Amino acid sequence: MRIAVIGTGYVGLVTGVALSEIGHTVTCIDVDPVKVSQLNQGIPTIYEPGLKDLIQKNLTAGRLSFTSYHHEGLEQAEVVYIAVGTPQRTDGAADLKYVEQAALDIAGNISDNVIVVIKSTVPVGTNFYIRDFINQHTKDGIQIKIASNPEFLREGSAVKDTFHGDRIVIGAEDSATAGVIEAINQPFNIPVLKTDILSAEMIKYSSNAFLATKISFINEIANICEKMGANVEEVAKGMGFDHRIGPDFLKAGIGYGGSCFPKDTNALVQLAGNHHHDFNLLKSVIQVNNNQQSLLIEKIIQRFDDIKGKKVAVLGLAFKPNTDDIRESPALVMIPRLVELGAKVIAYDPIAIENTKRQLNCPVVYTTEIEEALSGADCTVIITDWPEVKNLDLSVFNRLMTAPIVFDGRNCYSLDSVRQSPIEYYSIGRPSSIPELIG
Repeated sequence: MRIAVIGTGYVGLVTGVALSEIGHTVTCIDVDPVKVSQLNQGIPTIYEPGLKDLIQKNLTAGRLSFTSYHHEGLEQAEVVYIAVGTPQRTDGAADLKYVEQAALDIAGNISDNVIVVIKSTVPVGTNFYIRDFINQHTKDGIQIKIASNPEFLREGSAVKDTFHGDRIVIGAEDSATAGVIEAINQPFNIPVLKTDILSAEMIKYSSNAFLATKISFINEIANICEKMGANVEEVAKGMGFDHRIGPDFLKAGIGYGGSCFPKDTNALVQLAGNHHHDFNLLKSVIQVNNNQQSLLIEKIIQRFDDIKGKKVAVLGLAFKPNTDDIRESPALVMIPRLVELGAKVIAYDPIAIENTKRQLNCPVVYTTEIEEALSGADCTVIITDWPEVKNLDLSVFNRLMTAPIVFDGRNCYSLDSVRQSPIEYYSIGRPSSIPELIG
């Protein structure tokens, strides 16, 4: 099938490439000609494991192309996916300006009736609004059908998730439209849930809100564990054996980040408010997460009292491993605060440095070498559990740092291994390890 995908961010690019991999002819459209040129050379514009090989493979096979001209991508398309960003407005609601612009571009460039699939995360009711919006602006009586096909990709494993997902949700106005979208996705061999459009839109928000709730819940349990001397990892393990709860998203840390959970939880609170429902539970989830991002700062101040002039090594800038995305990363909260307190910050990350430089406007030294970050540091703060960080020999802290004091926001190391090392170690929801107290 001939498919156009509008938008080449995480969702659009991965979707377009994956659809070409299963045999469709796909044109991805983006308004940035520099990005399009790079993609047509087989160079991905985002970091995502496995994506580069798939882009190059399908470009060579002639199933995948990129353009900044909407008429090129849309003129012959049978199905058009909208996969543009829906950033958060100041009131927490989703901003639909890019979706509306995509709708105008579709209306002005299609030459026949098509199905428009909204892949972007949008408020409940948006699909119908966009359907009517496009139909009001098309020429020569062309009419479109609309379908909601929300994505459930995790950054850092988006390619894997596309081909090995739990479900494909299709919300459509009629069975014929749903059948076409189901047929497009059939080669993925993933269970399909066909439902109404409003429910499909709500499934996306509800899924992310529930996962965010699990994260904030276990982080609150972690904070209680610290005060009581319990170990949150043992608590989470015991909870996870219960099949009604499950082990996923019960890893304590310094909060969730990225492009989805923060934005979608805020949007759902706003959406509920628009319908006269005060979503108190989700408001608490958001507040817990905001507090969690500052937790290590509190631990550092408690330990040092004054960190002015001290060298602080920050390990990790991305909000999670295997991505260069820093949106809502705890690093964006913690690093300015450390600088404000007078610390000299040196930050390590293997791939997210350039994105961080564009976001942070404070004096920070950046490095892609962990040992350079640790050398002469008075303390280390772990923000991202990169494999390079998790696999460190703990002796490196003692060997390179002025004082081997580690604040681990991702619980990268087992307490048993830490206790065998002469480092002072503070983590999340677990007993601290201080050599003079345990030796």
